[in-house]
Amino acid sequence: MANRTLTRGVWGWMFFDWAAQPFFTVVTTFIFGPYLVSILVIDPTLLNAAHEMGQEVVSGYILERKVAGQAAWGYAIAAAGFVIAILSPVLGSIADQSGPKKPWIAFFALIKIVSLSLLWFAEPGSPLVPILICYSLAAIAAEFSIVFNDSMMPRLVSKAAIGKVSNIAWGMGYLGGMIVLIFVVLFLSGSPETGKTMLGGDPLFGIDPSRGEDARATGPISALWYLIFILPMFLFTPDTSKAMPAGQAIRTGLSELRSTITEARQRIGILRFLVARMIYQDGVNALLALGGAFAAVMFGWSITEIGIYGIILNVVAIFGSLAASRIDTAIGSKAVVLIALVLLSIATIGIVSTEPGYTLFGALSLGVDDNAGIFGTAAEKAYIGFGLLIGLAFGPVQASSRSYLARSVSADEAGRYFGLYALSGRATSFLAPFLVATVTAASGSPRLGMAVIILFLAGGLAILLGTPYPADRQSDEA
Repeated sequence: MANRTLTRGVWGWMFFDWAAQPFFTVVTTFIFGPYLVSILVIDPTLLNAAHEMGQEVVSGYILERKVAGQAAWGYAIAAAGFVIAILSPVLGSIADQSGPKKPWIAFFALIKIVSLSLLWFAEPGSPLVPILICYSLAAIAAEFSIVFNDSMMPRLVSKAAIGKVSNIAWGMGYLGGMIVLIFVVLFLSGSPETGKTMLGGDPLFGIDPSRGEDARATGPISALWYLIFILPMFLFTPDTSKAMPAGQAIRTGLSELRSTITEARQRIGILRFLVARMIYQDGVNALLALGGAFAAVMFGWSITEIGIYGIILNVVAIFGSLAASRIDTAIGSKAVVLIALVLLSIATIGIVSTEPGYTLFGALSLGVDDNAGIFGTAAEKAYIGFGLLIGLAFGPVQASSRSYLARSVSADEAGRYFGLYALSGRATSFLAPFLVATVTAASGSPRLGMAVIILFLAGGLAILLGTPYPADRQSDEA
C-alpha cells in the first residue's frame, strides 16, 4: 500500500506541470501575448482614421503600435519577474518552517485563476495597464506555486530517479499545453477574412474572432484547466505534516533565508550553478515569453498561424523531454542542460537573422515568393526550422536544471534551496525582457531587441561549463 500511495503521489505531483503549462503555452507565448502585441494595442477608431489618410499612414500606425506592444509586454514580464525574484526565496524558507506546501499552492492558485479569468475583458483598443496587471499577477502566482511544488520533489523521488521524473513531468506539461493550444486553433480561432475555423465551421460558444475573443478566451480556459487538473496533486500527493504557527514560521523562515544565503556562498558549486542558471534562465524566459509575439510582428502571422507554430514546437518539446529523461539518467543533468543551451543559442541566432527574403543575416537568400498558404514564404519555413530547435531544447533545459539542484541538496533543505533556485531563475528575469523592450523601443527594431537574448544564453553556458555536478561536489571534481 505504501508503494501504491507513493506512486499515486508522484503521478499527482507530475500532474501539476500538466495543469500549469497551458498558461505559459497559450497565454504567455503563442496566443494571448502575440494578440496583445499585434492586435489589442491597435485602437480600431484610430485605425479607421488612419485609413482615411492613406496606406502609408496605416502601415506606420500599425508598426508603431506593434513596437509599443512588444515593449509593453516585455515590461510587464519584467515587472512580474522582479516581484518573483524578491519574494520567492523568502516564501521558500517560510514554507520549510510552516510545513505543508499545499495550502500555499492553493492560495496562489486562487490568485492565478481569478487573474487569468479577467483577461477575457482585454478587447482591442482597451487600456493596457489593467490587462498587464492581471497578466503579471497570474505570472507571479504561477511561479510562486512552482516554488512549493518543486520543493516537494526530493521527498517523493529518489535521487537516481529525479531526472527521469522531472523530464517526464515537463513532457506532460507540454502535452497539456499542446492539447489546449490545438483546441483554441481548431475550434475557437477564426480566419480574419471569413471568420471560420480551420475545420470550416463557426467558432464554438459564439466566439467572435474579429473582437479578439479567440485569444481573450485563453485566459479563462487556462484558468479552468488549472483548476481541474491541479486536483490530483491535492488529493494524492503526500505533504509534510510538520508545522508551526504562522508568525513563528515567518520569523524562523526569514532567519533561515539569511543563513541559507550565507551557506550558499560557502558551497561554491551550488553558488556557481545558481549564478549560471540566473543568467541562462533569464534568456530562456525571455525567448519563451517573446518568441511568439516576435513572429507575429515579423511575419504578420494570425492567431491560427501562431497557434500551429506553437503546436509544432510542443510536439517536438514532448519528444525532447522524453528523450532527455533517458539522457539525464544516463549521463547526468549537467550534460542535458549544456546541450540544450547550445541548441537554444543556435536557434535564437537563427530567428533573429531571418526576415522576409533571407536568413542568416542575408548570407542565405530565400526569395520573397508567397504561395498564399500557411507559412507561405521560404523565410517563414526557415523560422519554423529554427523554432524546432527551441522546441527540442526548452523543456530539457528547465527540467534538468530542476533535477540538477534536486540531486545537489537534501530533502530537509529543499524548500529553502528551491527558493534560491526560483530566485536564480528570476533574480534578473526582469533584465532580459527589459533590455529587449528597451532596445526594441529605442531602435524601432524588434529583431535587434530579440538579439539581446543571445548574450544571456551564452553567458550562462560559459559559467555552467566550469560548475561541478552534482553542485555540492568540490569544483576540482567537476
